Amino acid sequence: MKTLITRWTQTSLVLRIAAGAILGIIFGLLLPQMSGISMLGAFFVGALKGIAPLLVLILVLDSLTNTPHGIGQKFRIIVFMYIISMILSACLAAVISFLFPLALPLSKASALPAVSSTSPHLFSHLLSDLTENPLSALVSANYISILFWSIIFGLALKNFASASTKHLLKDFTQSISKVVTWIIEFAPFGILGLVFEAVSTNGLSVFEQYGRLVVTIVGCMLGVALIIIPLISAAFLKRNPYPLVFRCLKESGITAFFTRSSAANIPVNMALCQRLNLDENIYAVSIPLGATLNMNASAVTITILSLAGAHSLGIEVSFGTALLLCLFSTISACGASGVAGGSLLLVPLACSLLGIPEDISAQIVAIGFITSIIQDSFETTVNSSSDVIFTATADYYHRS
Repeated sequence: MKTLITRWTQTSLVLRIAAGAILGIIFGLLLPQMSGISMLGAFFVGALKGIAPLLVLILVLDSLTNTPHGIGQKFRIIVFMYIISMILSACLAAVISFLFPLALPLSKASALPAVSSTSPHLFSHLLSDLTENPLSALVSANYISILFWSIIFGLALKNFASASTKHLLKDFTQSISKVVTWIIEFAPFGILGLVFEAVSTNGLSVFEQYGRLVVTIVGCMLGVALIIIPLISAAFLKRNPYPLVFRCLKESGITAFFTRSSAANIPVNMALCQRLNLDENIYAVSIPLGATLNMNASAVTITILSLAGAHSLGIEVSFGTALLLCLFSTISACGASGVAGGSLLLVPLACSLLGIPEDISAQIVAIGFITSIIQDSFETTVNSSSDVIFTATADYYHRS
């Protein structure tokens, strides 16, 4: 049994998810009466729903508490580029989502009444939810309140906590990341159950919706990689940024596409910075920092999936709410790195802003895992390659 488990965990997660999806299609077409298979999907969605509130709390706490004090001018410029790229990426995703609205196959969507986020009631409800008791917020999965209190406590811990307390928080982050990893190991079985339920209910037409979702996400990420990131770099360098952009996409992005991990791509990025003759004192900090903070493509994923959920439920999203969603997506994306499933597990935070129930947001996350076979590779490519682009931009800017 131990040997079987080892072989299972050593096999690529992409291949395992693909196998689960294929089996789900086969069973859904040939054995639609075997409704018990869908229980695998229900278990997976339930596990995601259970871990997500605690994950958001710990990730935001750790991110704020362990951000270094007193970073220099170069680092401030790099961090500024990280943050502005995430905000612009989320805005691009929001615009594309409004121009080409997506509908997702959500099993409970038809039973929910359409609501509007344009009414003042939504914002008054948002404000009232902010200060809910932190423990109650965790139990009820009130992500707005969880985010609010995690920011408050994170800022307090950053300034007053001892080094041992900060180290303990880092240990908690690693522990919950390991729990998430165990849940993700069940993803192939969960995907099998979810695909079975979708195919047995809707037939193969459901994959047209999945295909449109993948095309939209990948298209936005290409826009981030080839338009937004070069524009930010050009604004500082005052020259054509594309030679630098294409070199980073080639030497960093290709490796990141297959590893699907910003953390695993850190040595590749460090070596590329050395070949670019960048200041080692800068990239030795900015590259690991970027693997944690710079998640522009993750902001795209979070924004598109949450807005697709809103469109599926008939929720009208106002311009002001969309801007607020972009900010939430940016904050969420900052905590995505280092966690299996990354951006997908932080989608419920953005969904909560739009009034999407927890059960539905968990289904949206599960759909994201189905499309992650392609989405996650492109996401990591854009995230990781831009770490080097922004580091080089800051270094070259201060040399000029």
